Amino acid sequence: MVGFKNRYMVMEVLLDPNKEISGDDPIVVTQFNISKAIKDSILVNFGECGLASSLGSFQVKYVNPITKLCVIRVSRDEYQKIWSSISMVRRIGNCPVLFNLLDLSGNIKACKTAALKCDELKFEQ
Repeated sequence: MVGFKNRYMVMEVLLDPNKEISGDDPIVVTQFNISKAIKDSILVNFGECGLASSLGSFQVKYVNPITKLCVIRVSRDEYQKIWSSISMVRRIGNCPVLFNLLDLSGNIKACKTAALKCDELKFEQ
């Protein structure tokens, strides 16, 4: 029996410095906020069929609101569609954001190593 083949993406959520925040409260980066923004982007860019096909294994596994790193699990067949949708996300709530892919791997262990390395570099700065 073959298990599902997944891809894990380590993403960095950057607040867009070129745009003004259209509200008093800065956005708190949570799993729900990121997941909703990505699902909305998939729906806009690929329609209902694209959304349904990519939701099979889509999950935001980890979010660090301090360093703004997140780990996203997607199906191996659909990862390019999700990746392109993530790069088209411009807002989470009222806050303009940019996503930066830091690592793409086939298992959660390698992804965890890359995320910890990025966290350590951010804390050193």
